[in-house]
Amino acid sequence: MTPVDILILSNGPGEVTTWVRPVVKALRQQLGNDRSVVRISVVLSPCPHASGKEAAIALSYPEVDRVQKAEYFWQFLLWGKTVDNWDWRSRGVVVFLGGDQFFPVVIGKKLGYSTVVYAEWDARWYSLIDRFGVMKAKVAEPIPTKYAHKFTVVGDLMLEAKSYSSLTKDKGQMTELIGLLPGSKAAKLSQGVPLTLAIAQYIHAQRPQTKFIISLAPTLDLQTLASFADPQKNPFVETFGLSATSLILREDKQHKPILKTATGLTVELWQESPAYEILSQCSICLTTVGANTAELGALAVPMIVLLPTQQLDAMRSWDGLPGLLANLPGLGTTFAKLINWLFLRRKGLLAWPNIWAQSEIVPELVGKLQPQDIADMVLDLLTHPEKLEQMQLKLRQVRGEAGAAEKLAILVKEEIENQPPHK
Repeated sequence: MTPVDILILSNGPGEVTTWVRPVVKALRQQLGNDRSVVRISVVLSPCPHASGKEAAIALSYPEVDRVQKAEYFWQFLLWGKTVDNWDWRSRGVVVFLGGDQFFPVVIGKKLGYSTVVYAEWDARWYSLIDRFGVMKAKVAEPIPTKYAHKFTVVGDLMLEAKSYSSLTKDKGQMTELIGLLPGSKAAKLSQGVPLTLAIAQYIHAQRPQTKFIISLAPTLDLQTLASFADPQKNPFVETFGLSATSLILREDKQHKPILKTATGLTVELWQESPAYEILSQCSICLTTVGANTAELGALAVPMIVLLPTQQLDAMRSWDGLPGLLANLPGLGTTFAKLINWLFLRRKGLLAWPNIWAQSEIVPELVGKLQPQDIADMVLDLLTHPEKLEQMQLKLRQVRGEAGAAEKLAILVKEEIENQPPHK
């Protein structure tokens, strides 16, 4: 085969972890590991939820040959040159896995490459894109008939998460496990950490047999997480009534580090990413809004989604212009309060599984949340497992088919085979 380049366009931590990872594996399975024949590059675009570590995560995948950070994206989009002045082969395919669907249109034209877009919920620029792999058939329903040949239903890339989990949920398991996912950025962690730990305290007092874990975002270290449970550093610790909490690091690497409260609650800290193996074992998870809800939904793990608003200007992690305004020096606090006030008045569905289903499959709790009220809700679900099973069933029903990464890789292979030997 004539040497080709495959350029993956992606952006945020969720996309890099749950979309890029399985697709590059599938591409190598379809096209082989000879880098002189097939080279895989990843170019990242800016994302408001990015941590700055996305490039390192992408580069850690053995299937990937080179990665460009998001900070250099605009010069690449405008001028077609990477910061390291990468060379490009005469034949190639641009694969869209996150960002704006207009990006592959521009970059594909500049490089003279075919374009393949993974479309989860909507497909744009279909007159200019060569192929679409869509999650469900309904994504292609509004498309004019003359472009229908470009669309293939590949299924749900998020479901590829399950292939990385060697564990299966055993209904007869002795350990009752609850996962806490408070977020990855300070705007969410400042309220999310003390709130979820305070909820866990109440549950632990009623059901001491229940175990708890926190799945850390790959961008979050143990000390930073623990600082949000320290009343000297985070005033919300007292707001939510969280007891004194200590970070305990274990010398024995067989045991996870833990957070331990004065009430005797211990919470294991899992730093593996993605943490699908342990999350798939949870009876229920308490999570903030964001990519976490999509991953849990793909794993069919029941959840309660929390958006505390004890301080209206605390939530500043909005996309686009609202996020920019909320984080302006000086005026940011005023804008943040206004944006959040407007959001609370017009709030629609927040969790991804609920957005997919256009109904509230999993509870969304927004407002001045009280730990004991949420703990009572969790206790009710744990004592009525049929409610959790019903939630799990609905989560499975709203997603697409499995095997999306392989089917998408086949589309890329077909595009390569359809190109002339030299462009």
